Amino acid sequence: MIKILFVDDEVRVLDGLQRMLRPQRDKWEMVFAPGGVAALATLEKTLFDVVVSDMRMPGIDGVALLEVVKKKYPSALRIILSGYTQMEASYRVVPVAHQFLLKPCDGPTLRNAIERATCLRDVLNDTRLTSIVGSLQELPSTPQTYAALREAIANPDSSIERITKIIEEDVAICAKVLQMVNSAFFGAMRSISEIKTAVTCLGMNILQNLVLSVEVLRTFHSSQSVPAFSIEAFSLHCHTAAKIAGQCAQHGSASRSAVVAAFLHDVGKLVLAERAPEQFEKALLRAGTEKRPLFEVEEEVMGVSHAEVGAYLLSLWGVPYPIVEAVAYHHHPARLPREKLDLTIVTYVANLLAHRYSKQASGSYPFVCPEIDESLLAAIGEATQLPEWKKMAESMAAVAG
Repeated sequence: MIKILFVDDEVRVLDGLQRMLRPQRDKWEMVFAPGGVAALATLEKTLFDVVVSDMRMPGIDGVALLEVVKKKYPSALRIILSGYTQMEASYRVVPVAHQFLLKPCDGPTLRNAIERATCLRDVLNDTRLTSIVGSLQELPSTPQTYAALREAIANPDSSIERITKIIEEDVAICAKVLQMVNSAFFGAMRSISEIKTAVTCLGMNILQNLVLSVEVLRTFHSSQSVPAFSIEAFSLHCHTAAKIAGQCAQHGSASRSAVVAAFLHDVGKLVLAERAPEQFEKALLRAGTEKRPLFEVEEEVMGVSHAEVGAYLLSLWGVPYPIVEAVAYHHHPARLPREKLDLTIVTYVANLLAHRYSKQASGSYPFVCPEIDESLLAAIGEATQLPEWKKMAESMAAVAG
């Protein structure tokens, strides 16, 4: 049973939440704390899976409370529930909250947000990894990308296309922008998975504050680097996979979403490189020595692979579910039923083709690439496309390499 702590300084609000969520009593164990001080006292006595807090509270506000939760109880999912929509508030919340919901929030919306935030928890059978992902504030990024983005944003003549192009080159910043634009603070009426749309919605000033405030680059310290893992080769692989996915997918919005999904598919490697460097290094070296796929060795060494870790983080951040699903299952697409080509299959194919035809592996270890399951493609009527996809991928990888 999921244990959830709801925090608000107004008793009537807590009473309303309790009435609204009464049907969830058979699934959730719920505790309602009247304010930040009471919440901290409750947390000292009981561990919770989720903490849902109001933003504006006297004394200890929502941000201050979630900062403590993040530090002392990193495995807890952190959700802000607030009607306080000024942009400066969002900058404070970004580092500490996984999701943002606007008040008043109806029961179905709140239930969906909590269930979505916890839906991938079951795949993380190692509780230490749950804490690793929960404690993560930013993802590492390459210095070149950060410098280019900072310079472009500072230039008043920079176009949306210029900013979009820079962000699309970097997995970490791409993920963070999608997290921000899909938060309730920006009032999006639909899930946004296209970077150009996200950039347009956020605006240059917000992007500048976002990128600088989260200090993406400062997460990946040289002292914690993994010798067998190359961020440069990693970025090249993700970029190549994204280009291949765009060609494999159907035209229109599906193609654009496939580009994002393929670009983010390996984001879990950044999490492991930062938060579990010794275990990640061990998995990399074993994969090379034993000539086996990395994800298989990761599952043996850590209980999960980078796919599940990355998907779990993106789910917490509120990235659109189809992209989260594609990241989670890009090594095991057969685990999901389907009738047509979807983001998961496209991401699966793009990842393997990018590995097979790229001149560089995604690290300094000799990568072993599984064969594409042609029966999987045949079942959805796409097997005849594979020869053309291989030819296209080989051409794209040659240009990228």
